[in-house]
Amino acid sequence: MIENEDAAQRLDRWLADRLPDRSRTEVQRWIREGLVCIDGQPVKAGQRTEAGQSITVTPPPPPIPSPLAPEAIPLAIVYEDADLLVVDKPAGMVVHPAPGHDRGTLVHAVLHHCPNLAGVGGEQRPGIVHRLDKETSGLIVVAKHDRALRYLQAQFKARTVYKQYLALVEGRMTPPRGRINAPIGRNPSDHKRQIVLPPDARTGESSGRAALTDYAVIAVYAAPVSRTGNAVAVFSLVSAELHTGRTHQIRVHFAWRQHPVVGDATYGLKRQRLALDRHFLHAHRLRLRLPCDGEEREFVAPLPAELQAVLARLEQQG
Repeated sequence: MIENEDAAQRLDRWLADRLPDRSRTEVQRWIREGLVCIDGQPVKAGQRTEAGQSITVTPPPPPIPSPLAPEAIPLAIVYEDADLLVVDKPAGMVVHPAPGHDRGTLVHAVLHHCPNLAGVGGEQRPGIVHRLDKETSGLIVVAKHDRALRYLQAQFKARTVYKQYLALVEGRMTPPRGRINAPIGRNPSDHKRQIVLPPDARTGESSGRAALTDYAVIAVYAAPVSRTGNAVAVFSLVSAELHTGRTHQIRVHFAWRQHPVVGDATYGLKRQRLALDRHFLHAHRLRLRLPCDGEEREFVAPLPAELQAVLARLEQQG
């Protein structure tokens, strides 16, 4: 029952205040699905409360346990507590089940390590807060329960999570430090690829989503491109900080700048100049606040051995 002092509030806000274990987004979804009624009638999230009204909430049923079969796949766990896991994912591992990848994913491995994860956040993606491409190695965080999932997702949405990647790209990047601010969207001629979609010349607007990447060149390397002659290929090892999380963002941005990621068969050179069976992109550093106490923690995953071996074969330039 709405009291006099609670009148004239947005319904979703009023309800979220009284359900501290539920997010406002979740409450809004319940309202859209007709699970919240005022005096027996479905309502809208922005509706204002009135004194004397009777609010009825029918929460959705608990999530159905995931049918995914846990698999005893080794995990490189960087950090673990009661709320989350931080894992150093190897290249070649898909994060969650998808067409053509119904076994051997990170989700299957984590379900074996944390059986209670089933059903958290979705049947096919339990606990998944963010993703990495299949051939991208490095840090990824997995939530162990719904409250932690919402807490972590809120940080990613607010762009307060620090995400630093290491990438080896073609050529010498100039300037050595800069920002790539270019909207990204699905390639209209190939829906499996993303592309930079510049603003329309007439409207000044882009159909892509805002994408922002800061980069800094760490080192420049060179290698002969053939056994004869003096031709030399140049590569830049760069640190990239993501301020947004668009699909394939780093790979698309650097390719757009004519410095594609080494080993990238989708956006890079058709004929690669270095022998590498994956792309040279690694989620190196991740900084976020822990759900348990709000403390900010930073995690680091060193370059995997196969990427260190690539750099060892190159000659560092001055």
